[in-house]
Amino acid sequence: MPNAIRFSALTLCAVFAAGPAFAHAHLRSATPGVDSTVTTPPTAVSITYSEAVEPKFSTIEVDDSTGKRVDKQDPHTAPNDSKVLSVSVPSLSTGTYKVIWHATSVDTHKTEGTFTFTVK
Repeated sequence: MPNAIRFSALTLCAVFAAGPAFAHAHLRSATPGVDSTVTTPPTAVSITYSEAVEPKFSTIEVDDSTGKRVDKQDPHTAPNDSKVLSVSVPSLSTGTYKVIWHATSVDTHKTEGTFTFTVK
């Protein structure tokens, strides 16, 4: 019986110690900001996540007010920070844009979301 108790205690310790490995990449901040209005059109949309993301399995899509995709479909992480994913955009006209993102963290957990920003 003491071995069973010891095994159970070790198993519980292992589960709780592995907690951070089960994290997900959540949106921490974005440029342009979530629901923001900018006067200078951005050249890229960037999202900073809470965890490092895998760029091959993560996307940022930018759509105009008619639903047409306007980004350059080139998602990439920052050279020195794999928590930052960006996509290039052409010169954007005045209007509201919808950002649709899907992130796969380096531990393979997936998250997704949307937000808008406006160019005035």
